Amino acid sequence: MSQQGHSSDSEATSPVGSPPKPSVAGRPGPAMVNPSGPHCDLAPVVDRDGDGLFEYRYSPPGALPGTLRIPPDALPTELFLIDYGPDAVHTATIDHPEECSALGVSDSVTWLDARGLGTEKTLIDMGQTFGLHPLLLEDIVNVPHRPKIDFYDDKILIIMQMVRPKPSGTGVGSEQVSFVLGQGFLITFQEEPEWDSFGPVRDRIRRGTGTIRQKNAAYLTYALLDTIVDSFFPVLEVIGETLEQLEDEVVANPTSATIKKIHRMRRGLMKLRRYIWPQRSVINSLIRDSDELISQEVRVYLQDVYDHIVQVVDIIENYREIASSLMDVYLSSINNRMNEVMKLLTVISSVFIPLTFIAGVYGMNFDTEASPFNMPELGWYWGYVACLGVMGAIAVLQIYFFWKRGWFDNFSTTKR
Repeated sequence: MSQQGHSSDSEATSPVGSPPKPSVAGRPGPAMVNPSGPHCDLAPVVDRDGDGLFEYRYSPPGALPGTLRIPPDALPTELFLIDYGPDAVHTATIDHPEECSALGVSDSVTWLDARGLGTEKTLIDMGQTFGLHPLLLEDIVNVPHRPKIDFYDDKILIIMQMVRPKPSGTGVGSEQVSFVLGQGFLITFQEEPEWDSFGPVRDRIRRGTGTIRQKNAAYLTYALLDTIVDSFFPVLEVIGETLEQLEDEVVANPTSATIKKIHRMRRGLMKLRRYIWPQRSVINSLIRDSDELISQEVRVYLQDVYDHIVQVVDIIENYREIASSLMDVYLSSINNRMNEVMKLLTVISSVFIPLTFIAGVYGMNFDTEASPFNMPELGWYWGYVACLGVMGAIAVLQIYFFWKRGWFDNFSTTKR
């Protein structure tokens, strides 16, 4: 086995006795990519890591099928090669797809990882070298794309969405990962190379742990798909902790910021559901649809991935119900706080209404000399003190009455 690259890191437990793989120049059916076709920028509706609910890019009406339209914010494409078998593993960073040997000829498994979708020439060369259909490449660079699976003559295209918590701790980021599975090889296309969840799989290949080095390319595809599905669980764990905090906040001290947090949470859960729901159909299609690239043994492993997806869907649905109920709890808490405020104002008004009446009666200023019935108590020596005493007694009696009725029980919780 001979492979060239500007940097390489070989790890072999014993030499591989297979002869070098022949060149891929004679592979039939090269991709007819249109590098000179109409090229126009795709307009993203929202930022991939933003809070937008609908994310997609569109092509102009009547655009030529199979034309690559690279996202304007795509990173340059880098190619990383891992070729392994039961006895040896070889890794290399290559500059051109033709530096790979023919895929799937020997017993080894070749994994070519393309990180970044910004170098159009590299993607076109990959299509021509490995015989990729032009529509296949178009779907790969069309991000974000709905998760799906397409069966070609001798290849399978799988598009998945991988999620991760944002570094800020709030919100969810997503990345599109595409797989092209062929006989004895796997090509992956990662949208954002700076964040990669395939590290554990690479370590298993390098160290030879488990049975991955004894399996075929379809098993490698399963291992990577399982990693993508498992990436949802840390995100859901963060969401679960946030929901618990929101529950306490909604009950103890709901504010206008609380409703915004609930709204963002509901939108984030809807995005997660939109990512994971079609992936269930993708895995189910890999299990049910007959294809010689997927052996019966791998289908059993894929069933476990399908079970994980069902579990993720159930958790997301439960969280969506909790988020919806938090909205109702928030409205109930606000109404309860308003009722407590209104009750406090009612008590204060009830106390001062009779006092205001008494003060209004003695403020009418009738002439006491014109008639003996014109407020004779205005001339009493203790008249003013007696009026204040009566008013104070009435206020105390009312407060005692309200206290006995339990109107002051919940005033301690009314802070605002």
